[in-house]
Amino acid sequence: MCRPYFRDIEKKRYMAKNYFDRYVWLINTIDRHGHISKEDIDELWYRSPLNEKRDKKLPERTFHNHREAILETFGIEIKCDRSLGYYIANSEDLEADGIRHWLLESLSMNNMLNETRDMRDRILFEKVPSSQKWLSMVVNAMRDGKAVEITYQSYWKDHPSTFIAYPYCLKIFRQRWYMLATSEGYDEPFVYALDERMLDMAPTQESYKVPRRFDGERFFADYFGVSVVGDPQEVKIRVDCEQVRYFDSLPLHHSQQKVEWESTEEYTVYRYFVAPNYEFRHELLGRGPDVEVLAPESFRREVAEDVATMAKAYGV
Repeated sequence: MCRPYFRDIEKKRYMAKNYFDRYVWLINTIDRHGHISKEDIDELWYRSPLNEKRDKKLPERTFHNHREAILETFGIEIKCDRSLGYYIANSEDLEADGIRHWLLESLSMNNMLNETRDMRDRILFEKVPSSQKWLSMVVNAMRDGKAVEITYQSYWKDHPSTFIAYPYCLKIFRQRWYMLATSEGYDEPFVYALDERMLDMAPTQESYKVPRRFDGERFFADYFGVSVVGDPQEVKIRVDCEQVRYFDSLPLHHSQQKVEWESTEEYTVYRYFVAPNYEFRHELLGRGPDVEVLAPESFRREVAEDVATMAKAYGV
C-alpha cells in the first residue's frame, strides 16, 4: 500500500539529482567555452548522456529556468551577449572564490565520470584517507560557531588527548585534510589532521567566534604545507634545466620567482619567501639531485646533513 508513495519519493529524488547535474553541466559548458551560442549549447546537449530523451535541443523555456536556478543555487549569473553568445558573468570572481571554484570543479568532474562510465577503470584518482568522516562536522561547526570535542593521537605522543577545539579553517595538503583550531589554554591555533590521528569528534553547544581579522590564506602564506614553524626568509634553489618547466607550470609556493641574472642555460635559480620548515625541506629533497639549495646557509646545511644521512644508510 505504501509502495506508490515510496516510488514517488524516489522519482522526485532522481529528478532533483538530474536537474542538479544539468545545472553543473551547463555551467561547465559555458565556462569552458567562454562565450557560446544557444545553437552550440543545443548541439552539445544532444550528445550529452544527461540528455536521456535524446532531445535535439535544450528547450528554450527549460534553458532559461536552468539559468534562474543556477543563479539561485550557486550565485552564478549566465548572461547573453547578442554578438558573442552566453557567458558566465564576473567569471574572475568565480576563480577567486576558492571554495566555490573547488566545488564546481569537483561537481564537473563527477558529471564527466557519469558521462564516461565505461571508462571509469581508466580514470584513476588519489584517495584522501578517512577525512570525509570528520569534514562535514568541522564545516558545520565553523558555520554555526560551535566548538567540537576531539580525541586526537599525535604521531609524536604516546597517548591520545581529549579536549575542546574551536575550528578556524580547513586546508587540504598532500591528500589530507587539516583543521586549524585553538583549544582551551592556548591562544595560538594548532593544526590537526583529519585522518587516523583524529580518533573521535563530537559537536558541542559551546559558542565561539573567530577573530575578526583572521584570514586563513594569510595565516599559511609564509609556509609550505601545514607546518607553521620557523620564520619566513628568502630561500634560493638551483634547478637543472630539465626540471625548469615543471617548476614553472606548478610553482612550489606562491612567492616563487626566477632570478634571471643568476640563471644560465644549464640551470635556473628560483627564490622564495617562505619558512624553511620540515615539509619544504623534504619537498626539495624529494626532487633529487636536480635541485640544490643555495641559501640561506643554515638551510643548505640542514639539507646537506639529510643527504649525508641518506647516503650513509645506503652504504655510500
